[in-house]
Amino acid sequence: MLNKAVRLHGQNDLRLDAFELPELRDDEILVRIVSDSICMSSYKAAIQGTAHKRVPEDIARHPVIVGHEFCGVIEGVGARWQGRWQPGQRFTIQPNINYRGTLHTPGYAFEYCGGDTQRAILIPEIMEQDCLLDYRGEAFFQGSLAEPLSCVIGAFHAQYHTHRQDYVHEMGIVPGGSMAILAGAGPMGLAAIDYAIHCDRRPGLLVVTDINAQRLSRAAAIYTAQEAAKQGVRLVYAGAGECGTDALLALNGGAGYDDVFVFAPVPDVIRQGDALLGYDGCLNFFAGPTDHGLSAPFNFYNVHYAAHHIVGTSGGNTADMVEALDMIAAGRLNPAGMVTHIGGLDAVARATLDLPNIPGGKKLIYTGIRLPLTAIQDLRAAGEHALADICDRHNGLWCAEAERYLLAHAEPI
Repeated sequence: MLNKAVRLHGQNDLRLDAFELPELRDDEILVRIVSDSICMSSYKAAIQGTAHKRVPEDIARHPVIVGHEFCGVIEGVGARWQGRWQPGQRFTIQPNINYRGTLHTPGYAFEYCGGDTQRAILIPEIMEQDCLLDYRGEAFFQGSLAEPLSCVIGAFHAQYHTHRQDYVHEMGIVPGGSMAILAGAGPMGLAAIDYAIHCDRRPGLLVVTDINAQRLSRAAAIYTAQEAAKQGVRLVYAGAGECGTDALLALNGGAGYDDVFVFAPVPDVIRQGDALLGYDGCLNFFAGPTDHGLSAPFNFYNVHYAAHHIVGTSGGNTADMVEALDMIAAGRLNPAGMVTHIGGLDAVARATLDLPNIPGGKKLIYTGIRLPLTAIQDLRAAGEHALADICDRHNGLWCAEAERYLLAHAEPI
């Protein structure tokens, strides 16, 4: 079967290739990818090539399909999986698999298994580890965004607080407590805001900072203080000039915060996160750095006397992914706020390599079509008036209606 995909051949070497998929084996599943969202992790893999821990050494001879936040439809089922999976089922995957003792995962390491492709062959480890997930949401793009949402959910679950009398660590954020999300108006920060105000274990106070006024204003318009208040959460956005440490402490009556999330790999932000912690406060360093030597001071006096502690998370697990999918299907989470651009398969290579320089949030790719990467706010200027009208009716956000229109009218790749 002739297939088109964006593959990594070496450092900074992404290409839109046409090639033949092999015959489906009995222990594999053939899928048609509909949507994939570009992750900053894919950019890191692309610029590092084989120096990246998840990328194999032989990609010059066996290039790998990039993209791991994908959703689509099952087309073929090998004999081993017949009866459990059916052609026509919608699916997504939890890509963080354990592949034979390596860090190799879909989107980084496999010739025929990744997200930025028309079709992919799912390796048996995905099914064996229950990482192939049934998807019943309204739109494919929401299924793609379940993976980044699961990373945020995993971060919330990884938080812990202590009982010094018995040394028990209670997992999760403090219910009804105080939370600060620093540098939190990017796409993953938006996911964290959405989850914090709609999950079952919510803070009483949520403070979100960002020095980018445009991003912060957009976040406040999508996830409003009024909506948060309905869920019992006091939500405060603090921009440049308002997000100094003393000002943030004042928002909490001068006390430190129970849970602090750092969403930027910047030493000054890490130092501020440390300074904001209250007694038994937990700092989650969520931002994935590319600098192997990144470090920042941490107050060890407070580690000893005030029970401060720190965790770091990278990705979610399958249970986190299932929680994301369930909340999306129930309408409790709307990841559309993360998306600021759409494009076709032909836009992937350039967008991935230039990702840090493209403003906005998630870049959503529809892999069966040809479309330049386009900001949702620029759809009308690009001549996409019908799509612009649809998004305008949905508070300027991408939506299931826009997806259906695009898939029905776009030029096939």
